[in-house]
Amino acid sequence: MSRMDALDIKILEALQRKGRMSNAELAEKVNLSPSACHRRVQRLEQDGIIKDYVALLDPRAVDRPSTVFVEITLSGQADELLDRFEAAVRRIPDVLECHLMAGTADYLLKVVAADTDDFARIHRQYLARLPGVSQMQSSFALRTVFKTTALPL
Repeated sequence: MSRMDALDIKILEALQRKGRMSNAELAEKVNLSPSACHRRVQRLEQDGIIKDYVALLDPRAVDRPSTVFVEITLSGQADELLDRFEAAVRRIPDVLECHLMAGTADYLLKVVAADTDDFARIHRQYLARLPGVSQMQSSFALRTVFKTTALPL
């Protein structure tokens, strides 16, 4: 963040809240000329600070209202096993996130499903077939209290 100044941070905060606003809207919001704002956004993109632009979907509207967190412990820690596991988990369409963990579990997955029956299908079809798994524990989220994609700056 050393190359970023206060205006860059304002731009990033605004885009994290509403990534689809026009350059003119963004420039007005951060009090810059449209051309200066556009140059800054381009630099933030080129520097890899702005990684991508996406549409955030309502999980209920696309029939994926259930979130399940799955803790996975592997049978070993050899690099080849970790690599095989990670490659396999990347191919599961219902997994939104996979984190290598420190602590009791080796990995934590965030999985979306339509309901418990759908999660049972995901478990049978994908999770139970992941390489090197010695233990798996699933926890269903009852309700999402708070959720954001915006990073604090």
